[in-house]
Amino acid sequence: MKHEPKPAPSLRARLTGALLLAVLAFAALQAAVTYRTARAETEALFDAQMQRIALSLSGSLGAGALSDDAPAADTPAAREMIIQIWRADGVMLYRSPQGRLLPPQTVIGFSDTVAGGEPYRIYALRTATQVVQVAQQTEARGRMAGQLALRAVLPVALLAPVLMLIVWWVVGRAIGPIERVRRQVAARRPDDLAPLPTAGLPAEVRPLVGEMNGLLTRLSAAWDALTHFTADAAHELRSPLAALRLQAQSLQRAPDDATRAIATERLLAGIDRATRLVEQLLALARQEGAARDAPRTPVDLVALAHAAADDARPEALRRAVALALDAPAPAMVQGQPEALAVLLRNLLDNALRHTPEGGQVRVQVVPAAQGAGPVLAVDDSGPGIAPEDRDRVLARFYRVPGTPGHGSGLGLAIVAAVAERHGARLHIDASAALGGARIAVCFAPAAGAA
Repeated sequence: MKHEPKPAPSLRARLTGALLLAVLAFAALQAAVTYRTARAETEALFDAQMQRIALSLSGSLGAGALSDDAPAADTPAAREMIIQIWRADGVMLYRSPQGRLLPPQTVIGFSDTVAGGEPYRIYALRTATQVVQVAQQTEARGRMAGQLALRAVLPVALLAPVLMLIVWWVVGRAIGPIERVRRQVAARRPDDLAPLPTAGLPAEVRPLVGEMNGLLTRLSAAWDALTHFTADAAHELRSPLAALRLQAQSLQRAPDDATRAIATERLLAGIDRATRLVEQLLALARQEGAARDAPRTPVDLVALAHAAADDARPEALRRAVALALDAPAPAMVQGQPEALAVLLRNLLDNALRHTPEGGQVRVQVVPAAQGAGPVLAVDDSGPGIAPEDRDRVLARFYRVPGTPGHGSGLGLAIVAAVAERHGARLHIDASAALGGARIAVCFAPAAGAA
């Protein structure tokens, strides 16, 4: 069983997730920096406090003078803070009640030591008569510093959810235009191919909507062409089908074999004309619907002309028309061989159809010249095409009034569609050589040709 691929996360989810991760990372970094800074500043404050205590005690005269300022026994302060005053000769003048004994010999200034199995931070101040030691338990310092640092980090932690909500709102506002375009497209009727409004769209979304509008314009043009083509085809098919019905009824009412044979012949001719019309309609639909950027290969116009002339020769013999081929030199173009074969076949069919018995038709291939591409032309000795009709004959289903025969009016429309797809120009003139019409397909010069 084939499993459908898992849909990718939405753009909103991607943007929100990325921004939330960025916010969380920034908040974590900010919290870490704030915590370290607060710890360092708290430690510095504790050191400054120890200095102030030592300075205030440096002028004391003895233990009696200090007893009233000493921390009370059995208090956290008595266990966490130790004060000792030594005389210059090493005699202890004062020690905090229940305080652990600090080593008498210590580094002047700040240092770390162990007293009673616990680490302490010590500040020692030496005067002319005494040494003052102020020690604070390292664990207590770290605990109080951590508490103060956590208080400093708390605003950052509380701000993070607010930032996340702001990110969610900002992302929703940013993708709002895309959602609005989606709703507009979803609300469209199937036949509504009008461009989408671009007012108020951000610069990042406007090119996308512009390309969508271009696609809608092309779809609208294709839809209009299809509608017109369908209407024209239905109109053109109505007459042959009505004629076939009448011919079938005539065949049914035929009183004898001779009349029945004539009716049968007319019916078969009508079927042939209807078949030809349907084939031309299908060919035109294929050529107009073919992609302009379809793969192309080198095509030899001379070989193409020989093949088309060989295919058309039986019809030329039936009509007693002399078919000539003038292709003195190779002529190569980049194109689609099948489409170019359809183009030449329709040119020859058009020329043979309008050339009277005993007339002439010539296929000419002109090689590329300086600054010009190769030319594929078909001349005939028929009545020609009046200047006022030369543009109109390229339209679908148009036939010059008074033209003999039962053509569909699609041959030259197919030729025009193939020529346009190959970037070629179509010229309709009077044939100087044969006196009839000359239809030339002028291809663009090859890239890089001088």
